[in-house]
Amino acid sequence: MKRTLYLKFLLAYLLFGIFGFIVVATFVYSMTYERLRRDKAENMYQVATQVANTYAADLYNSETSLEAVHTQLVALSKYMSGAPIWIVNPSGRLVLDSSRVLGPKEEVIIQGFDPTVTGNSYYTTGTFWNSFSEETLSVFAPITANFKVQAYVVIHMSIASIQHSANEFLNISYLMLIVLFLLSMIILIFFTELVYMPLRKITTATEQYAAGNMGYEFSVESEDEMGYLAASLAYMAGEISRQEEDQKKFIANVSHDFRSPLTSIRGYLVAMQDGTIPEEMHSKYLGIVINETDRLTKLTNELLTLNNLNTKGMLLDKSDFDINSVIRNVAESFGGTCLDKNIGIELVLTDEKMLVNADMSKIQQVLYNLVDNAIKFSHKDSSVKIETTEKHSKVFVSVKDSGIGIPKEDQKLIFDRFYKSDASRGKDKKGTGLGLSIVKEIIKAHEENINVISTMGVGTEFIFSLPKSAVMDEVE
Repeated sequence: MKRTLYLKFLLAYLLFGIFGFIVVATFVYSMTYERLRRDKAENMYQVATQVANTYAADLYNSETSLEAVHTQLVALSKYMSGAPIWIVNPSGRLVLDSSRVLGPKEEVIIQGFDPTVTGNSYYTTGTFWNSFSEETLSVFAPITANFKVQAYVVIHMSIASIQHSANEFLNISYLMLIVLFLLSMIILIFFTELVYMPLRKITTATEQYAAGNMGYEFSVESEDEMGYLAASLAYMAGEISRQEEDQKKFIANVSHDFRSPLTSIRGYLVAMQDGTIPEEMHSKYLGIVINETDRLTKLTNELLTLNNLNTKGMLLDKSDFDINSVIRNVAESFGGTCLDKNIGIELVLTDEKMLVNADMSKIQQVLYNLVDNAIKFSHKDSSVKIETTEKHSKVFVSVKDSGIGIPKEDQKLIFDRFYKSDASRGKDKKGTGLGLSIVKEIIKAHEENINVISTMGVGTEFIFSLPKSAVMDEVE
């Protein structure tokens, strides 16, 4: 069995992990870094604004000394993890630096200093006009005095420290992704146990059935759709196996039922041809041959009838007709046979007229087959009872004999093709074993039911139902 489905699922699982790491390494890091940079810049700007409005403003208002302001800036720088805090004049001259003490004559000029570089923002990134060797985040806050910008408070922070913080968050994200990836293996385990393994069993079973091994057994212990699929497949295989057995039996029975009369016909004809049977006996044996050909004709006709009844989409010529009238006509057609065996037919019919909705010709065939069987297996000097009853918009027709009966173990098989119980073989010399199969198929085509009640030595009763005519209901 090719494991393409499982490999595809594993590939999807691995791709999920790979793309997860790619997304974390790109989007998550970028988003985290940008957020940290904005937060740092905002915090630094708040400190720079506070310095500009207090210590620095006091310095330019001559309310404090340069040394006192420097001391305050050093303390704030330590609080901010050593971030340098500068005070820079608009011309670019460095006035104070928290990271060092400028001498009285020391002058540091930031070449190209332009506080408008931030545009609509309050911070910028870079080397701050080549003041640092690494990329730095710098925040500006103006110092105003006498309604004029006197200088700027500038706070610097290394971009590397922000990236370091972003990397720490990224490592946490990686760790969470690994945990999720490992936890998602539970899904893989569940898929393997609940989907792939049962599916593999089902596929193996399908291959066995396709190879003709209908006896292959397998089981999927599951109550979900997969278990239902396995049970359905096993049931289908059982039905196919049973149909194959039925087909073999069917072919064997057809072969047997054709071979016996053909052998008999050939034997008598050869005997007449070579003189074994004298000429004065030809008439007798030709009569036997004719009976055998009639038997073959009946068997062929019944096989064709059964085949037509089994054809999918069989159309029934339904109409409203009097079932009682049909019963009377069928009973009259057996008059000669009943006289020969001294068997009476008793009719117990509900109402003078009982309309049903069905295919009249096919129901007539059902009645003919049932009455023919009843007479065939009845004892001499007995009777066959045909009765109709009405219940819940249904008409029930019963054909009951007082014959040999059907063994209990045979009753569920009597509607199978070519089936003949051992008790019936002695009496059913001309039967084909198809009569009751035809009856069953016709009733089934009408979406109705037929049942049998039989007791050995007492008799047999067949009861089938038909829908009552809607016209009859309106009259009532």
